[in-house]
Amino acid sequence: MNCNEAAATIAAYADGEVDRLRSHTIRKHLRTCPSCAAKHQELLALHARIRAEIPYFKAPSALRERVLATFADATPARGDRVRSADRWRWMTGGALAGCAATIVAWVIGTAIVDWRTNEDLAVEAVTTHVRATLGNHRVEVASSDQHTVKPWLSARLDYSPPVRDLAREGFALVGGRIDYLDRRPVAALVYRYRDHMIDVFVRPPTTHAPPAALRTVRGFNVAHATGSGMDWLAVSDLNAAELSNFVARVAQ
Repeated sequence: MNCNEAAATIAAYADGEVDRLRSHTIRKHLRTCPSCAAKHQELLALHARIRAEIPYFKAPSALRERVLATFADATPARGDRVRSADRWRWMTGGALAGCAATIVAWVIGTAIVDWRTNEDLAVEAVTTHVRATLGNHRVEVASSDQHTVKPWLSARLDYSPPVRDLAREGFALVGGRIDYLDRRPVAALVYRYRDHMIDVFVRPPTTHAPPAALRTVRGFNVAHATGSGMDWLAVSDLNAAELSNFVARVAQ
């Protein structure tokens, strides 16, 4: 492994997101390369700082209301349950109890998983944005040419992310990098608007419910949009209205 190869995987290695064989190869390289070893130590220190500064998010009361409302919709009325139980008790008593338990578990589990996924995704996107900024790892391919950035990203991912040139609208493409969201590699496009830097994470849609269109996490705005067969998540200290308009435009 050389330094160029290590540079593309050190961040994932520091996050514990590479397999054992690749971890062994990276460790061997770090023992013999002071420069890469120093970058690895910087990432570990940054991780410790992020863990210390990221606040704990308590589930809001809206989640409880959503679970109860969904459960109410999925549960038969009391009169219907009584009549059904009287009619079929001799053959389905145990089965009905099992089905009811399954429905409850599925409703609550689905609601919690979707909420946690979306909440965690916004927090993770902000954390990744801050880490890239503080770690001086904002771009791996520096170019304002979309025809340079897109092939570079496509060659390293199992999908081809669209890359928009919005320089005429004031959003200059700075470059891109490979980053991680939800434990998966994603394309991260980097734009500059005046004095604001914007990270745009682009990935194929998932089976989870879509994130909120706009959130604020630790002083950063997180805007979501869908388009061109992709999910788009933009993170910046740019004001909410302009960031929402931008991500909607770039996702077209």
